[in-house]
Amino acid sequence: MTGTEVQRRERRGRHGAWVGAASLGIVLLAAGCASGHPAAPPRAAPPPSPERRAEAARYLAIAVAGNRRLEIDFDRLAGPDRGRLAAAQADLRDAADTERLFDRRLLALTFPPQTEAVARRLATVNEARAELTTTAADVTTLPLLRQYEARLTAANVPVEDAVTTIRSQLGLPPPSTS
Repeated sequence: MTGTEVQRRERRGRHGAWVGAASLGIVLLAAGCASGHPAAPPRAAPPPSPERRAEAARYLAIAVAGNRRLEIDFDRLAGPDRGRLAAAQADLRDAADTERLFDRRLLALTFPPQTEAVARRLATVNEARAELTTTAADVTTLPLLRQYEARLTAANVPVEDAVTTIRSQLGLPPPSTS
């Protein structure tokens, strides 16, 4: 799985999420207009509490560190290590270790109940992705390794969905696609 493929997959996943959110917004707007009552003026979101800002900062600290490491692994996997089985296996093992470290750090954080549930779901789907990454790292040929690319890309979808939700609940912008 190349870094470009990961970025394209992230963009498609975010695009689908935005399309879904826009569709929901249109339905709600239409329902509000059909009610015969004038629409209430939009209210500004209240500023995040100091506690919520601290939760967001703690989450970002582990997410940024993990993403930085994964970016290095997947850039090498897509670039200089693409044709070298042993190097590609090492990149995948490091990626799986990084995913597991993120999960441990995430589960050590304290969140409000709703966000806690999403954090647990994120750790669960991320662990499944780490298991698949480890399995891919254990293959014995490059052609077999290439067969895992689509499965690894598909395993990103539930992780990205949970990340988008937890970031929203913490008052953070969606993850970048760059």
